[in-house]
Amino acid sequence: MPTTFENTNKVATSINGTNLSFVNVREYERTKHVHRLHPYLGKFIPQLVEVFLKEYFKKGDYVLDPFMGSGTTLVEANMLGMHSAGIEISNFNCLIAEIKTKKYDLELAEKEVKEILIKTTEYSNWLNHGKIAPTYLDRKYKRLKTESEYLNTWFSDKALQEILFYKKEIKNYKNQDLLKIILSRATRSARLITHFDLARPTKPIREKYFCIKHRRECQPIDEAMKFINRYGWDTLRRIKEFDNSRTEAKIKVVQGDSRNIDFKQIKGYKGGKFDGIFTSPPYVGLIDYHDQHKYAYELFVYKDNSDKEIGPASNGRSISAKEAYKKDIISVFQNMNRFLKPKAKIFVVVNDRDNIYPEIAQECNYQIEKIFHRPVLMRTERDNAKFSESIYYFVKKG
Repeated sequence: MPTTFENTNKVATSINGTNLSFVNVREYERTKHVHRLHPYLGKFIPQLVEVFLKEYFKKGDYVLDPFMGSGTTLVEANMLGMHSAGIEISNFNCLIAEIKTKKYDLELAEKEVKEILIKTTEYSNWLNHGKIAPTYLDRKYKRLKTESEYLNTWFSDKALQEILFYKKEIKNYKNQDLLKIILSRATRSARLITHFDLARPTKPIREKYFCIKHRRECQPIDEAMKFINRYGWDTLRRIKEFDNSRTEAKIKVVQGDSRNIDFKQIKGYKGGKFDGIFTSPPYVGLIDYHDQHKYAYELFVYKDNSDKEIGPASNGRSISAKEAYKKDIISVFQNMNRFLKPKAKIFVVVNDRDNIYPEIAQECNYQIEKIFHRPVLMRTERDNAKFSESIYYFVKKG
């Protein structure tokens, strides 16, 4: 049976006077620079990572995140001069993290983003007016096709044409992954969905609808060009902002399964061990992490590792699902222990309403030092259900 942690002297709702709800942190601060380079359902806010890294780690330390997600821990560690590595099962999530943390030739990146934007704008104008447009590589414009049922279903004809053209042009540039992230973000916004439900739409919308967000009747989205334009410029601004704040600390993104990955097999690993972990594992039965980016998997044909997700929403919250989740989480931390220093500090951000993490700590040879509780007040979901998280502070024994 799970143990209940009752030592109230080790329970806190703030750290050094900082309210962990971060209710006074404005939205643009929560999404500063590359933290909003691409939407990601379920990520924690950077201020939460920052305050704990500042308090418990120091410049030059090595921080590990075995559930990297979109790379928030890696970005914040770098800004504090801490080296970091993140492990993630999703190929697309790794792409997001790579693009967030990459050091760019900013002049070249801007040149390429502008150039592909000009080309796609001209193609869009050709679609709008049906005129013969300028040629590139001695080829006239033509309509494009995809065999993807998903793409053909979830986008208007014009939006899909603009998306497919931009995708076709990406191969002509050096910063291909950066351009993919811009296009993926635009593709997400250009789906035939309501303005108020970008996170979990269930079906395409092709008729006028009453918009809860705008409090009026709205039309389904009919183009991708405005999003491609908006996010192209926004991406340039964000990578420039991070470039001005980043340090020379090392960042490593690793695609793999944290339950069995071996750092000794990873190129560049020199055998050193990590000072600690800051991570947020999946919450049992809450999110299907691959499915939230289905548009990107369909567009770029990435390998789908959804069958390897831990605690996906599709498995539900049955007793057997919770047991499988617990077993998998234990496997992750036991495997990570091989790469942690003695007395390493482990911080785990989780909604532990089933009180299973004290048992996980015991199985992984961790001592519970403290538990922080925080209400999550600023959410991307439309529901008003109360939601809270715990930040477990463990120390590896021995």
